[in-house]
Amino acid sequence: MKPRPCPPLPARYRIQVEGVLDQRWSGWLNDMEITVENSEAIPPIMTLTGLLADQAALRGLLNKLWDLNLTVVLVQRLGPPELETSGLTQTQPCFTTEVD
Repeated sequence: MKPRPCPPLPARYRIQVEGVLDQRWSGWLNDMEITVENSEAIPPIMTLTGLLADQAALRGLLNKLWDLNLTVVLVQRLGPPELETSGLTQTQPCFTTEVD
């Protein structure tokens, strides 16, 4: 039997970029919450906060920001979501085994 790692759990992220988009972009940006910290700053800083399923989802979101020509200034993993509020359950162990 070989150990097999469990699939990654979703995680919350905070991403800051230079520029401003309104809330209408939230759906296209993986339903991230959009806030502008200081719209009078030059350049203004926009923060995206929300749950991403895995590293592929993070990469996809960063590609979308690149496509919009927004400069990323911060990517911060805030940690896994609260299991009770996300509907996820932690029933599987960290490593499972499969039979050869």
